Amino acid sequence: MKKLQNITVLKGDGIGPEVVDQAIKVLEAISDKYGHNFSYDEQLMGAIAIDETGNPLPDATISSCEKADAILLGAIGHPKYDNDPNAIVRPEQGLLKIRKTLGLFANIRPVRIFDNLRHLSVLKPEVLLGVDMVIYRELTGGIYFGKKERSENEASDMCHYHRYEIERIVRLAFEEAGRRRNKLCLIDKANVLDTSRLWRDVVQNMRDDFPDVKVDYLFIDNAAMQMILNPSQFDVIVTSNMFGDIISDEASVLGGSIGLLPSSSAGDKARLYEPVHGSFPQATGKNTANPIATILSVEMMLRDFGLDNEADEIEEAVTYCIDNNLLTIDLIKEKALLCSQVGDQIANYISSNTNKDYGVLI
Repeated sequence: MKKLQNITVLKGDGIGPEVVDQAIKVLEAISDKYGHNFSYDEQLMGAIAIDETGNPLPDATISSCEKADAILLGAIGHPKYDNDPNAIVRPEQGLLKIRKTLGLFANIRPVRIFDNLRHLSVLKPEVLLGVDMVIYRELTGGIYFGKKERSENEASDMCHYHRYEIERIVRLAFEEAGRRRNKLCLIDKANVLDTSRLWRDVVQNMRDDFPDVKVDYLFIDNAAMQMILNPSQFDVIVTSNMFGDIISDEASVLGGSIGLLPSSSAGDKARLYEPVHGSFPQATGKNTANPIATILSVEMMLRDFGLDNEADEIEEAVTYCIDNNLLTIDLIKEKALLCSQVGDQIANYISSNTNKDYGVLI
């Protein structure tokens, strides 16, 4: 029986449209092979939405996202807004609004190192052995959403958390740790901040529900150091909005290119999938961007749909391209492929790979 999935597509700005096109190309290869039916509704978000409507997140986009089974986002941002401190409407406002409107409270970022690319990392290759972690960042609370005040000579940003906001993401992180290596690390600043002490209280109260999971605690400054000194110690990390923003971006450079890392943002109903990287406006229209992070975001989407065989095949196809140096210029300097060519390679691998028992199609 064919399975219909409605996907809202937000290509966004900069290289967003280029990498999203490759992810859809891969989805279509999966669809053709397995007999699924993926429906796409393209909407506006970010700088392009401001240019066309004056709003970084138009009502039509929100409506489409609320009806969708999944949301695929490319990237948002443009220098003409970044470089204008007086700009009242900014692309990033659309990102914050969609998180809040759809209740996307958990950003999930898997970080693993491909053996064939360890030499590209800023760290010594031996430090990266065994690195395989998932970071759970709280996404709709904390200092980014707290009350803000500004006068000529003073400014303040309130960091506020309610217990339920912490409990829902901590439970997701505990569950993920139970599926992996039974290790959970809370990153906070509990020696200074009351909000961090509330996070610790929640984690400690929830430990009895997950007796097999070992819990560690690190202050954010020490965690940032440990991410460089011994990144393989981490399995599942859970942390607040701002600390998660910091530690996940640090972790993103371990593998040699930010163009390799996918993410998903989870709410009670909706899920949004996007690469970790930004809009990279300098590469817009050059067809040189790395589409792998966006394609691996689609892999995460399929797993959430319950389509593990299909997701495994995307992972296998990506690994094949990495092992055979079928890569964009950020990963290989000689004989680099274009963005669209990497998409073709991955899609073609999926289409031509028939040496597996795929079981019953959904």
